[in-house]
Amino acid sequence: MSILLVEDDVELARSLSERFHEHGYLLDHVGDGDEALSAARNREYEVIVLDRMLPGLSGLDVVRTLRREGRTTPVIYLTTMGGIDDRVQGLEAGGDDYLVKPFAFVELLARVRVLARRSANAAPRLQVGSIELDLIHRTAVRSGRPIELLPQEFRLLEYLMRNAGRAVTRKMLLENVWDIHFDPHTSVVESHISRLRTRLNGGFEVDAIQTVRGVGYRLLAAN
Repeated sequence: MSILLVEDDVELARSLSERFHEHGYLLDHVGDGDEALSAARNREYEVIVLDRMLPGLSGLDVVRTLRREGRTTPVIYLTTMGGIDDRVQGLEAGGDDYLVKPFAFVELLARVRVLARRSANAAPRLQVGSIELDLIHRTAVRSGRPIELLPQEFRLLEYLMRNAGRAVTRKMLLENVWDIHFDPHTSVVESHISRLRTRLNGGFEVDAIQTVRGVGYRLLAAN
C-alpha cells in the first residue's frame, strides 16, 4: 500500500514513516500543503494522512482542491483540532476520517487499512502507462492488446501497479502477493516475475518491469 503523509512536524513524520515501513507500507512524506497537492496530482495513493494546520495551503484547502479536481483518494486528518465543529468542517471539506493528536499508532494503522479497503473496492480499474487492469472482470491489456494472466500473475501485476514507480522488495512481494511472512528460500518470486515479463512484454520494445539490482523490481509507465 502506498501512503502520502502530509505533516510539518519532522519528528512525528519520521516516527510514523518508520512505523508504517515496519508494517510493509510504502510512504511518501511532504511537509506543506503545496507539496501535498503536487504529490497527490502526480501519483496514485491508497490513502492520504493529512495534518490540518500546514505551511502554505491548509489541510482543508488541500482536500477541497483535490475533491474539486475529481480526485477521490481517501483522506484521514491528523490534528490537534478536536472540537465537534472542527470535525464537521473537516469532513464537509471532503475528508473521510478524523484522528485527534495525540493518538495510538495502532488506531491510525487500523483506520488507514479500513480506508484502503474501501478505496480498493471503489476503484474497479488500475492504469499505469499503457497497462490497464480491470479488477472486477480480472482482465489485463497493454496498449489495447489483451494479456492472458493466471490468477497469481494477476495479483503480482496488481501489486506492482499499485506501487508503480517504486522499487518493491522480494520480501514485500512474498508478504503481499503470496501472504508468506517468512523466506521459504525458493525462486517463486523470480519465476513469476519472469513469466509475467514474458506475457506483458510480448510484441513490445520496452520491458515494463525493471530489475533494481540489490533491491527488487519496479513497474515502469511504459507505452
